[in-house]
Amino acid sequence: MSKVKIQTTLGDITVRLYDETPLHRDNFLKLAKEGFYNGTIFHRVIKNFMVQGGDPQSKDAPMGKALGSGDVGYTIPAEFVYPQLFHKKGALAAARIGDEANPERRSSGCQFYIVTGEVYSAGKLTQLERKMSMQQLQDVFNQLVVENRSRILEMRKNRDNAGLMKLQDELEKSARAKNAEIGEPKFTEAQREAYTTVGGTPFLDNNYTVFGEVVEGMDVVEKIQQVETAAGDRPKVDVKMLEVTVL
Repeated sequence: MSKVKIQTTLGDITVRLYDETPLHRDNFLKLAKEGFYNGTIFHRVIKNFMVQGGDPQSKDAPMGKALGSGDVGYTIPAEFVYPQLFHKKGALAAARIGDEANPERRSSGCQFYIVTGEVYSAGKLTQLERKMSMQQLQDVFNQLVVENRSRILEMRKNRDNAGLMKLQDELEKSARAKNAEIGEPKFTEAQREAYTTVGGTPFLDNNYTVFGEVVEGMDVVEKIQQVETAAGDRPKVDVKMLEVTVL
């Protein structure tokens, strides 16, 4: 079991890294051993959502400097171990750029966030499941569109509107069939228990890699999320990672 201590200006946070996500675990351990995170700040803090850090450009960054785009020159393949690993309060997960530029949902090589989130009612979770179901269907349809891109472009070039309408109907039918095979997205009993008691950010599940969790110092994470922030969600007074060490 790998543990890392994050000493901050507001106190210490200890995280446990999951063996189920070895690529993220090993990368985090490597950066910690190299002292990569020492002196970086939690540059994005959103109350009842998460605290994010790990941008190398945040070291001694003047107030007002745009942060969040710093990296280490590589990304990490997504390691979704879902629904076993999910975005409960205290979860440690990898940040990444959006789906449009990153359809494989690869993780940043260095930036991470710790979930604070909020507590959900059972009814709100059910509503979220419906929303997830609609999104899953849309994702399946979009993938089919990508696979048929050359046919679509040819029809558009030939102004074959009838053909386009027919193909759209075919793709929608195929998407519904494929979606039925995948099955409706449902929260597990463990997820429902966590999200309705301690809370979290369930809408991020299966979209960002969760690779660890806070085992000590969640009160420090709470302190961080309560700080006053400026534009870009950066704390007005820097919350620094003084030293990040492997235990």
